[in-house]
Parts: sequence; C-alpha cells; structure tokens
Amino acid sequence: MEETLQKRLILVSNRLPYHLQERHNKVTLHQSDGGLVTALKSYFESEVIQDDFSEKIWLGSADFPEKRWIKYQTQSAEATYFKIEPIFIDARIYNKYYNGFCNATLWPLFHYFPSYVVYENETFRCYEEVNKLMADQLISIYKPGDVIWVHDYQLFLLPALIREKIPDATIGFFLHIPFPSFEVFRLLHKRWKEAIIKGILGADLVGFHTNEYVQHFLKTVRMVLGYDHQYRSIEAGNRIVRVDLFPLGIDYKKFSDAALEENVIEKKNEIVKNFGERKIIFSVDRLDYTKGVTHRLSGFEKFLQKHPEWHEKVVFVLGVVPSRQIISKYNERRKLIEEQVGRINGKYSTLQWQPIIYRYSHIQFDELCALYQAADVALITPLRDGMNLVAKEYIASRVKSDGVLILSELAGAASEIGESLIINPMDEDELSESINEALRMPMEEQNERMKLMQQRLIEYDVTHWVDDFLFQLDDIKQEQEYEMGKFLSDESIEKIVSAYKEASNRYIFLDYDGTVVPLVSHPSKAKPEDETLKLLHEVSSCERTTLTIISGRESKSLNEWVGDLPINIVAEHGAAIRKIGEPWVYEEDHSESWKKFIRPTLELFSKRCPGSFVEEKNLTLAWHYRNVDNDIAFSRSRELLDNLYHLIRNANLHIIDGNKVIEVRIAGIDKGAASKRIIAGKNVDFILAIGDDRTDEDMFRALADKAITIKVGSGLTHAKYSLPNQGQVIQFLNQLIH
Repeated sequence: MEETLQKRLILVSNRLPYHLQERHNKVTLHQSDGGLVTALKSYFESEVIQDDFSEKIWLGSADFPEKRWIKYQTQSAEATYFKIEPIFIDARIYNKYYNGFCNATLWPLFHYFPSYVVYENETFRCYEEVNKLMADQLISIYKPGDVIWVHDYQLFLLPALIREKIPDATIGFFLHIPFPSFEVFRLLHKRWKEAIIKGILGADLVGFHTNEYVQHFLKTVRMVLGYDHQYRSIEAGNRIVRVDLFPLGIDYKKFSDAALEENVIEKKNEIVKNFGERKIIFSVDRLDYTKGVTHRLSGFEKFLQKHPEWHEKVVFVLGVVPSRQIISKYNERRKLIEEQVGRINGKYSTLQWQPIIYRYSHIQFDELCALYQAADVALITPLRDGMNLVAKEYIASRVKSDGVLILSELAGAASEIGESLIINPMDEDELSESINEALRMPMEEQNERMKLMQQRLIEYDVTHWVDDFLFQLDDIKQEQEYEMGKFLSDESIEKIVSAYKEASNRYIFLDYDGTVVPLVSHPSKAKPEDETLKLLHEVSSCERTTLTIISGRESKSLNEWVGDLPINIVAEHGAAIRKIGEPWVYEEDHSESWKKFIRPTLELFSKRCPGSFVEEKNLTLAWHYRNVDNDIAFSRSRELLDNLYHLIRNANLHIIDGNKVIEVRIAGIDKGAASKRIIAGKNVDFILAIGDDRTDEDMFRALADKAITIKVGSGLTHAKYSLPNQGQVIQFLNQLIH
C-alpha cells in the first residue's frame, strides 16, 4: 500500500492544462481549453481514484513568460489537480516546431491532406530540439516508480529519448489524431519516418482511438523497422511493446447533468423561442480544413435545392471556433466558409427566414449545452478526425433520448456510435438526403438509436478510458519483467539437468540453423563442424534419450549432414520425417500447383535485390536475403511480405518471416504438428525443445504443457526460457549430458 501511495503520474503534452494571466499586478491561473485537459480533469475529480497517485504532475511548454511564472510562484499558489512543470522554449524554435513540423507537416499528412504537407529539414530539427528539451526536463524531475504518460503527435520522439536515459521507466503514449495508412505515412523523409517510429516504440504501451489506426501503425512498424507483431504486441529488440485501442470517452455525467441546470434550460428555451417552430440543425468545429465545413455547407445547400418543402422550416446554426490563425491555410479556410455562408444565405433567404446562422467565436460551456439540447439534428461531418468528442457530447446532452446525429464515417467516433446516420462527408447528395431523413425520423426510432448510443458512452466514459490505459500499462510492465526473467540462470540449468537425469524416457528437439549450427550466408555452408557432430552423437547415444533435429531445410541436405546419426530428422518444418531406422516419409496429397502463382513474385524480388535467391523445396518456396545490403534487404523484404499477404489471401498457404528468409508453405504443416507426431503414443517424462526462429514458436506452443522450451536469442516468445546465443546452446547441451 505504501508503494502505491508514493507512485506519481507525470503527464506530458505540448501545452500545459493551465495558463497564467496577469492583471493589476496579480497573476492568476486559468484552465485551458481542450479535450485532453477536460477529460483528465474530470477523471481526477472522481473520488474513486484520488489515492491512486501521491502526486500528479503535468509537464509541457508554457504559453506565458518565465517572469510571470516566477511571480506567480511568489504569490499564494492556488490548489490544482495537477502540479504544473512549465518548459520555456525560445519563440523562434517553438514556432518552427509547432507551426512548422507539427502543424504544417504531421497534421495534414496524418489527416490525409498530402498536398498541404510542407517538407523542411529545419522544422524537423526544431521538432527534435523541443522533444529533447522536454526529455531533459522530465528526466530531471523523475523518481523511480513514476508513471509517465506522453500525449499526441507533437511528442513522437519523446518516449525513446526517455527510454535511452531511464531504461526501466514506465512509459505510455497516446495519439489523439488518426494514424494514417503506410502508403500515406511513407511520404515522410526516411530519417523522419524512422525517428518517429523508433520514438513511439520507446513507450511500453501505445494507444489509439480505433482498431483501424492500430492496424495502420502495426503495418508501418513492420515496413519501417521490420519489427513483427503478435496479438498487438511488437517485438522491438529485447522489449515487448503493446499496441491497443482506447477510444477516448467523455465525462458523460457532466453533460447530462448540465442539460438539467436552470441557466442551460433558460438558454435552450430562448434559442427555441427565437427560431419558433423551425427545426434546428447544429454543428460546431474548430477552424480547420480537416473538419469539412465547406463540404457540409455544400451538402446543406444541396438539401435546400432538392427539398424546397423545408424552406423556412429549418435553420442551420453553424459555430466555428478560431484556431491556429497564424497559419495561412486556416485564414484561407475562414474566408471560404464565410463566402459560402453569404452566398447560400443570399440565394435562399427571405424577409422572414435566414437558412444559416453563422458564428465565428468561442462558445461558453453553458451555451454549448443549450445548443446541444435545442438542436433536433447534430451535423458532425469531418473529412478526417481522430475521434470527435462533439458527437459524444451531443448524445450525452440529449436527456430525453431524442434527436438525430449525422456523423462522418471518417471520424474515429463512427466505429463506436454506429446508430447515428453514418455518411460520406464528400458526397453532397448523401449528406443532403441524410438531413432530410434525420428531420423526418419518427420519435420512436430516434429514442431507440439514441438510447443505444447513450448506454455505450456511459459504459466507456473518460474514467473507463483512463483506467483501461493505466491498467494495461501496468500489465505490460509485468509481462516485460516476466519475459526478462526467462533467461536461463545457473539455478534453472541445475533443475533441468536434474530432471533430465531422473527421467526414464527423454525426447530432445533441436532446430538446426541458429541452434545446432551458426547462421551462415548460404544454405550450402551450414554443414556442422566435427565437434558439433560429436556432441550430437553423444546426446543421441545417451540411454533413454531420443534426439530429433527439426528444421525448415529440405531433406537432402539434412540427410547428407546428420543422416548417419541415430536420430529422428524433420525437414521442411514437418513436410518430411525420417524416424530412427526408418525411411523418409513425405507429406502426401498436397498439390504444388500454388507454386506457379508464388514463384514469379519471389523471382522478381530476387532480380530486384542482387545477392538474394529463391530456394525451392518439396512443399516450400523460400526467398533468402542474408547476403544483401541491410538497407536494401530490409526494404525489399517488407515489400515482398506485403505483396505475399495480399497474394495468398484465402489460400491454404502460410507465410513465415524468418531470420533473413521469407518462406511460403502449405498451411497446417509446422514444427508443432511434427513434434507432436514424434512423441505420439510414447510414454515420455522429459521433453526439451530448443530453437531460435519464428518457425520454432509453433513447436513451443504445441509442447507448452509438456516440455522445457528454450528460445535462442531475445524477443517475444512462447518458450519458457531463453539463451543468449547459439554458442550457449552447445554449452548447455554439454552441461546436460556430462
């Protein structure tokens, strides 16, 4: 309990949750706007979690001068939920970092506006510098046991910078905007791509709003750094990084309760009275080209054109909140919106009616809640949005479970609240018809849809979001500690040797390349040394011991190299098996017709990648690239994998991304099935399985409840233990039998 009370939470974001104002020589603290600030403040106001952390610190860049901060500290500080740790950054560097790389490069690219992206090395240099300043400040205040939670695209590099200085730190990272497909992400410069992905993977847990963003990230990691994943866990060197979805919730109670407050009800009644019997459509957005406001206006104009019966019976209240006015694209967008509003109103207005009520300003909370309550329809149609909390706030505000939400399919929230009218924001006709459908929707259907969405948002509100993330962050740290504890200690080796000697019927399974012999540049050079053959003969000659070499190699080579030993041999992962004293048995009834579809692709990549070659086995095709320049090999291997995954879709084939080799083989043939066939019907009381490659994981899984399993090398594995390298395997086998 004492350890829990001493644990601190350090939140890191681009900006602090508070800003300082100075009037009449008095400095006061004010909460900043923003979904993250609101969400986390709501969470920490909850009495349920008050004792989870002894202290909450929020670190970020200051939007106030250092002199004002010093003056504030000399005055009586106000009580806040977060202790703030400001970083004061040179204005020129901050401008190039924030308005440059963050919002002129990353923001448009991650929102699928590649034509808006600015590529400048100087802005990336400033981006690196600010991330390093953040890291230095955090490291200076860090204490063992602290939980670090980094937020958003402005700080992609920060997790790795912290990890470099504090290897055992607990670090979470959450991205609040979309993560794009690899085809979009790859437009960044190579050095930028690698720095961003390496930076994010410094975290223990990486969170996104939707499964789509998770899948995009996993593929990008594979294509950029070559790290594979399993069950959303990435094997990043000697660390496991978990990736998952955590759709950001809202403080549901805050909005549902606000809708019942007297001043909100008064404002709502005033709005309704002003518009008489007219139906109200409402939307509110920051000024941003990603929000699709001009497309929304075009859709509304199309609605007025196609449905004249609604003229003078509906009004569209459009709120646009000022944002990033220093960036020219945003000012251009404001001009376009205002011109479009003026043109539509000029075309359709009458003396008694104006179809669009446009407002460009900040909206106070009580007024926003009143608009949510007054609106018959909420029109939320961004061209791309990480989540969009406005849609959720509208749902939470509808205390009578009425109203209709029209939502863009390109908003992250669409994956959660599918009972809304989901539309393509680029399609003016669909948007137009959805407005008509929403205005005509029977109350019974409105209630049914709204109640389902409300229940879902209640069950996964902001409290659940934070709890879920922090729980999984703690869980992955425990998993990492467990994996690190797998390396064979002297004590573990003694126990295994003791169990081996006491057993009456022992089976040992050894992979070949990387386990029995070192990895070599070409398959033909993998012949074992005399000392290795002597050791294998000693192991196989031990009384009550059966040795099996289980490999992905073809039977001819294995027969030539180890065929004279009294052992079982498994070739091509199980496609061919030779038991002691018996002839080779080959897998039957498997057509090789699939090879003619796969071989051309492998041969094409072999031609494009000098030094690589294609190896054909009975039931396997393999592309080897150990002899290729690392950069070229890596790039080509990721491209080939991507090609093959699409090529074999729905085929009875399996792709293995091995150690400098990519193999395609018949599904259902693997080392797991082969090892189980070897021991089937045998009264075995000791099983040992050792391997170094992904293909050996099938064996580890199949024998998990029966065997002592050992992975050669570090990384994510189903094996119970690990050994550092192939040389250690030889030492271990000598210890076992002597």
